[in-house]
Amino acid sequence: MTGGKIEDVILFQIEKTSKISKVYSQRDFDRLGLGITIEQWILLKIIEEFDQMSQKELAEKSLRDPASITRTLDLLSKKGLIERQAIENNRRQYNIKLTSTGKKFIVDNFGTVQAHRSKSVEGFTSEELKTLEGMLKRIQSNMS
Repeated sequence: MTGGKIEDVILFQIEKTSKISKVYSQRDFDRLGLGITIEQWILLKIIEEFDQMSQKELAEKSLRDPASITRTLDLLSKKGLIERQAIENNRRQYNIKLTSTGKKFIVDNFGTVQAHRSKSVEGFTSEELKTLEGMLKRIQSNMS
């Protein structure tokens, strides 16, 4: 046997925390009948924050592979939440934008996401949160 318990590995704890938070939020999304996944919400929110972006940029910002982005964007388009706009002189790429329905969806449901975020840091002081953020960013930098 080598190296101790997996539960003692900080990267495992980070991954476990991420999965638990996604399951928590997805259950609430399902209970509320939002009709989207957490992954879809993340893409919608990124698009909203940047107004419009190419699929490649969205893949980079969301840390997802372009193939899975394509499938997810197809679903979001069918739901009327996003639209693809051709980029002039580029037949292979599109800009992705929220539709008015997509913008309204984010506004209408942002409170739910805010509540999830608040729940996740319940009991932490602002100083603890700054320290945690700094530590996570340092891990990200170490691994980049």
